[in-house]
Amino acid sequence: QVQLVESGGRLVQAGGSLRLSCAASGETFSDYSLPWFRQAPGKEREFVGAIRQTGSLFYADSVKGRFTITRDNGKKAMYLQMSSLKPEDTAVYYCAATMFWSGSYYLPGEYGYWGQGTQVTVSS
Repeated sequence: QVQLVESGGRLVQAGGSLRLSCAASGETFSDYSLPWFRQAPGKEREFVGAIRQTGSLFYADSVKGRFTITRDNGKKAMYLQMSSLKPEDTAVYYCAATMFWSGSYYLPGEYGYWGQGTQVTVSS
């Protein structure tokens, strides 16, 4: 099992940058694929990006070129570096984890472990 805790969310102006962290506890962190999702009020949870156990990266088109995901297996942490933020990036951001990567990696149901979320608000 793995427990996940997100941090780093705050209010930021449009065009600004922000780095979110996802800290994990538990063993075999390096065996997990880790996505970021986000959920805005009244909307479904949306895939942002993911990093596999192998280090392969996947991004939603809406954030490609602006967001970067990295992981540090030694620190049991994953990061989401966000730049050129837009008001439409406002959401609660969640990290998740799975040991079983699939072609449906962009669906929330593929992940059994979730953090509690961290709020990102981008003002215009």
